[in-house]
Amino acid sequence: MQIYKFLGAFILALSLFFLGLQFKGLEIEAAGVRALAVVLLTGLYLIKVKEKHLFFLLFLVTFTISEILNYMTWIVNLDFNPEIDYFYFIGNGLYILSYIFLIIRIFMSIDMKYVLAKLPIQITLLVILGLFFVYYVSDTTRAELSYYEYYLELFYNAVVMLLMGIALINYMYRDDKKSMNLLIGTICIMFSEVIQLAYFYIADMNLLNVLCSIFLVFAFLFFYLQSKLSHRKQVNFLAQQQDVNV
Repeated sequence: MQIYKFLGAFILALSLFFLGLQFKGLEIEAAGVRALAVVLLTGLYLIKVKEKHLFFLLFLVTFTISEILNYMTWIVNLDFNPEIDYFYFIGNGLYILSYIFLIIRIFMSIDMKYVLAKLPIQITLLVILGLFFVYYVSDTTRAELSYYEYYLELFYNAVVMLLMGIALINYMYRDDKKSMNLLIGTICIMFSEVIQLAYFYIADMNLLNVLCSIFLVFAFLFFYLQSKLSHRKQVNFLAQQQDVNV
Protein backbone atom coordinates (compact mmCIF):
# COMPACT_ATOMS: atom_id res chain seq x y z
CA MET A 1 0.00 0.00 0.00
CA GLN A 2 1.30 3.46 -0.91
CA ILE A 3 2.16 5.60 2.08
CA TYR A 4 -0.36 8.32 1.28
CA LYS A 5 -3.21 5.78 1.19
CA PHE A 6 -2.20 4.42 4.58
CA LEU A 7 -1.84 7.96 5.91
CA GLY A 8 -5.27 8.94 4.59
CA ALA A 9 -6.90 5.89 6.19
CA PHE A 10 -5.10 6.56 9.48
CA ILE A 11 -6.21 10.21 9.50
CA LEU A 12 -9.81 9.11 8.90
CA ALA A 13 -9.56 6.65 11.79
CA LEU A 14 -8.08 9.36 14.02
CA SER A 15 -10.92 11.73 13.08
CA LEU A 16 -13.52 9.16 14.10
CA PHE A 17 -11.59 8.42 17.30
CA PHE A 18 -11.40 12.16 18.02
CA LEU A 19 -15.18 12.52 17.64
CA GLY A 20 -15.68 9.53 19.93
CA LEU A 21 -13.48 11.11 22.60
CA GLN A 22 -15.41 14.39 22.28
CA PHE A 23 -18.68 12.52 22.68
CA LYS A 24 -17.32 10.94 25.88
CA GLY A 25 -16.22 14.37 27.13
CA LEU A 26 -12.51 13.43 27.22
CA GLU A 27 -11.21 16.87 26.30
CA ILE A 28 -7.49 16.32 26.93
CA GLU A 29 -7.29 13.10 24.94
CA ALA A 30 -9.42 14.61 22.16
CA ALA A 31 -7.11 17.64 21.92
CA GLY A 32 -4.09 15.36 21.52
CA VAL A 33 -5.73 13.23 18.82
CA ARG A 34 -6.94 16.35 17.01
CA ALA A 35 -3.43 17.83 17.00
CA LEU A 36 -1.96 14.57 15.69
CA ALA A 37 -4.59 14.35 12.93
CA VAL A 38 -3.86 17.90 11.74
CA VAL A 39 -0.10 17.21 11.75
CA LEU A 40 -0.63 14.10 9.63
CA LEU A 41 -3.02 15.93 7.30
CA THR A 42 -0.33 18.54 6.65
CA GLY A 43 2.10 15.71 5.93
CA LEU A 44 -0.42 14.09 3.58
CA TYR A 45 -0.79 17.39 1.71
CA LEU A 46 2.98 17.60 1.27
CA ILE A 47 3.23 14.00 0.06
CA LYS A 48 0.10 13.66 -2.08
CA VAL A 49 -0.61 17.05 -3.66
CA LYS A 50 1.67 17.82 -6.59
CA GLU A 51 0.70 21.45 -7.22
CA LYS A 52 1.15 22.92 -3.75
CA HIS A 53 0.18 26.49 -2.99
CA LEU A 54 2.37 28.41 -0.56
CA PHE A 55 -0.45 30.17 1.29
CA PHE A 56 -2.55 27.02 1.66
CA LEU A 57 0.51 25.29 3.09
CA LEU A 58 1.05 28.24 5.45
CA PHE A 59 -2.59 27.91 6.52
CA LEU A 60 -2.07 24.24 7.38
CA VAL A 61 1.25 24.79 9.15
CA THR A 62 0.00 27.74 11.24
CA PHE A 63 -3.21 25.92 12.18
CA THR A 64 -1.14 22.87 13.15
CA ILE A 65 1.13 24.93 15.41
CA SER A 66 -1.91 26.37 17.16
CA GLU A 67 -3.38 22.87 17.64
CA ILE A 68 -0.13 21.63 19.18
CA LEU A 69 0.00 24.66 21.46
CA ASN A 70 -3.62 24.07 22.47
CA TYR A 71 -2.81 20.48 23.46
CA MET A 72 0.26 21.61 25.41
CA THR A 73 -1.87 23.97 27.50
CA TRP A 74 -3.89 20.93 28.62
CA ILE A 75 -0.92 18.85 29.79
CA VAL A 76 1.62 21.49 30.88
CA ASN A 77 1.06 24.36 33.28
CA LEU A 78 1.88 27.39 31.13
CA ASP A 79 0.18 30.04 33.28
CA PHE A 80 3.15 32.35 33.84
CA ASN A 81 0.84 35.20 34.85
CA PRO A 82 -2.58 34.25 36.31
CA GLU A 83 -3.95 37.72 35.50
CA ILE A 84 -3.24 37.46 31.75
CA ASP A 85 -3.85 34.34 29.69
CA TYR A 86 -1.02 34.80 27.20
CA PHE A 87 -1.72 31.52 25.47
CA TYR A 88 -5.31 32.55 24.84
CA PHE A 89 -3.97 35.44 22.77
CA ILE A 90 -1.16 33.43 21.14
CA GLY A 91 -3.39 30.48 20.24
CA ASN A 92 -6.22 32.58 18.85
CA GLY A 93 -3.71 34.82 17.10
CA LEU A 94 -2.31 31.77 15.30
CA TYR A 95 -5.80 30.63 14.27
CA ILE A 96 -6.49 34.12 12.93
CA LEU A 97 -3.20 34.11 11.03
CA SER A 98 -3.97 30.70 9.52
CA TYR A 99 -7.36 31.94 8.27
CA ILE A 100 -5.72 35.06 6.84
CA PHE A 101 -3.32 32.85 4.87
CA LEU A 102 -6.34 30.95 3.51
CA ILE A 103 -8.07 34.22 2.59
CA ILE A 104 -4.96 35.33 0.68
CA ARG A 105 -4.88 31.94 -1.07
CA ILE A 106 -8.46 32.39 -2.30
CA PHE A 107 -8.11 36.09 -3.07
CA MET A 108 -5.11 35.50 -5.33
CA SER A 109 -7.18 33.26 -7.61
CA ILE A 110 -9.91 35.88 -8.19
CA ASP A 111 -9.96 38.63 -10.82
CA MET A 112 -11.33 41.30 -8.47
CA LYS A 113 -11.79 43.87 -11.25
CA TYR A 114 -14.11 41.45 -13.04
CA VAL A 115 -15.89 40.45 -9.82
CA LEU A 116 -16.53 44.05 -8.70
CA ALA A 117 -17.92 44.88 -12.12
CA LYS A 118 -20.20 41.82 -12.34
CA LEU A 119 -21.26 41.28 -8.71
CA PRO A 120 -21.56 44.70 -7.00
CA ILE A 121 -24.97 44.03 -5.41
CA GLN A 122 -23.99 40.60 -4.10
CA ILE A 123 -20.77 41.96 -2.59
CA THR A 124 -22.61 44.87 -0.94
CA LEU A 125 -25.14 42.48 0.62
CA LEU A 126 -22.31 40.20 1.82
CA VAL A 127 -20.60 43.15 3.52
CA ILE A 128 -23.82 44.25 5.27
CA LEU A 129 -24.70 40.73 6.41
CA GLY A 130 -21.11 40.17 7.49
CA LEU A 131 -21.11 43.26 9.69
CA PHE A 132 -24.36 42.19 11.38
CA PHE A 133 -23.06 38.67 11.87
CA VAL A 134 -19.77 39.78 13.42
CA TYR A 135 -21.40 42.30 15.74
CA TYR A 136 -24.20 40.09 17.07
CA VAL A 137 -22.12 36.91 17.40
CA SER A 138 -19.30 38.77 19.15
CA ASP A 139 -21.77 40.55 21.44
CA THR A 140 -22.62 37.21 23.07
CA THR A 141 -19.12 37.14 24.57
CA ARG A 142 -18.99 40.73 25.83
CA ALA A 143 -20.02 39.95 29.42
CA GLU A 144 -17.62 36.99 29.69
CA LEU A 145 -14.41 38.52 28.35
CA SER A 146 -12.05 41.30 29.27
CA TYR A 147 -11.69 44.36 27.06
CA TYR A 148 -8.76 42.99 25.05
CA GLU A 149 -10.19 39.47 24.84
CA TYR A 150 -13.49 40.82 23.50
CA TYR A 151 -11.82 42.77 20.71
CA LEU A 152 -9.68 39.78 19.85
CA GLU A 153 -12.87 37.70 19.51
CA LEU A 154 -14.42 40.49 17.44
CA PHE A 155 -11.46 40.46 15.06
CA TYR A 156 -11.45 36.65 15.03
CA ASN A 157 -15.11 36.54 14.01
CA ALA A 158 -14.54 39.21 11.37
CA VAL A 159 -11.73 37.14 9.82
CA VAL A 160 -13.91 33.99 9.81
CA MET A 161 -16.75 35.91 8.13
CA LEU A 162 -14.35 37.41 5.61
CA LEU A 163 -13.07 33.93 4.84
CA MET A 164 -16.55 32.64 4.11
CA GLY A 165 -17.42 35.76 2.12
CA ILE A 166 -14.34 35.55 -0.10
CA ALA A 167 -14.96 31.81 -0.61
CA LEU A 168 -18.54 32.57 -1.70
CA ILE A 169 -17.33 35.24 -4.12
CA ASN A 170 -14.75 32.78 -5.42
CA TYR A 171 -17.50 30.23 -6.05
CA MET A 172 -19.70 32.76 -7.87
CA TYR A 173 -16.67 33.71 -9.94
CA ARG A 174 -15.35 30.20 -10.65
CA ASP A 175 -18.45 28.00 -10.37
CA ASP A 176 -16.45 24.76 -10.42
CA LYS A 177 -15.92 21.74 -8.17
CA LYS A 178 -12.76 23.10 -6.53
CA SER A 179 -14.41 26.39 -5.52
CA MET A 180 -17.49 24.49 -4.29
CA ASN A 181 -15.39 22.26 -2.01
CA LEU A 182 -13.56 25.33 -0.72
CA LEU A 183 -16.84 27.11 -0.03
CA ILE A 184 -18.29 24.10 1.82
CA GLY A 185 -15.09 23.89 3.87
CA THR A 186 -15.29 27.55 4.90
CA ILE A 187 -18.99 27.23 5.76
CA CYS A 188 -18.12 24.28 8.01
CA ILE A 189 -15.40 26.40 9.63
CA MET A 190 -17.90 29.18 10.28
CA PHE A 191 -20.46 26.79 11.82
CA SER A 192 -17.70 25.21 13.92
CA GLU A 193 -16.58 28.58 15.27
CA VAL A 194 -20.11 29.81 16.01
CA ILE A 195 -21.06 26.58 17.80
CA GLN A 196 -17.80 26.76 19.76
CA LEU A 197 -18.72 30.25 20.95
CA ALA A 198 -22.11 28.96 22.04
CA TYR A 199 -20.42 26.09 23.89
CA PHE A 200 -17.93 28.36 25.67
CA TYR A 201 -20.15 31.32 26.56
CA ILE A 202 -23.84 30.35 26.34
CA ALA A 203 -24.56 26.68 27.07
CA ASP A 204 -21.96 24.27 28.44
CA MET A 205 -23.43 21.26 26.60
CA ASN A 206 -21.14 18.50 25.37
CA LEU A 207 -23.40 18.03 22.33
CA LEU A 208 -22.41 21.50 21.12
CA ASN A 209 -18.74 20.58 21.50
CA VAL A 210 -19.30 17.41 19.46
CA LEU A 211 -21.12 19.34 16.71
CA CYS A 212 -18.29 21.87 16.63
CA SER A 213 -15.79 19.04 16.14
CA ILE A 214 -17.88 17.37 13.42
CA PHE A 215 -17.99 20.57 11.40
CA LEU A 216 -14.23 21.02 11.86
CA VAL A 217 -13.53 17.49 10.59
CA PHE A 218 -15.72 18.07 7.53
CA ALA A 219 -14.06 21.46 6.92
CA PHE A 220 -10.62 19.89 6.63
CA LEU A 221 -11.98 17.03 4.55
CA PHE A 222 -13.29 19.49 1.96
CA PHE A 223 -10.13 21.61 2.17
CA TYR A 224 -8.03 18.56 1.38
CA LEU A 225 -10.36 17.48 -1.46
CA GLN A 226 -10.16 20.91 -3.09
CA SER A 227 -6.36 20.95 -2.81
CA LYS A 228 -6.22 17.94 -5.18
CA LEU A 229 -8.31 19.71 -7.83
CA SER A 230 -7.54 22.47 -10.30
CA HIS A 231 -9.77 25.34 -11.32
CA ARG A 232 -11.31 25.01 -14.73
CA LYS A 233 -10.24 27.63 -17.24
CA GLN A 234 -12.03 30.90 -16.54
CA VAL A 235 -13.42 32.95 -19.41
CA ASN A 236 -13.43 36.67 -18.68
CA PHE A 237 -16.58 37.78 -20.50
CA LEU A 238 -16.13 41.36 -19.32
CA ALA A 239 -12.75 41.59 -21.03
CA GLN A 240 -14.20 40.02 -24.18
CA GLN A 241 -17.00 42.57 -24.23
CA GLN A 242 -14.50 45.43 -23.88
CA ASP A 243 -12.49 44.02 -26.77
CA VAL A 244 -15.63 43.90 -28.94
CA ASN A 245 -16.56 47.47 -28.06
CA VAL A 246 -13.09 48.66 -29.01
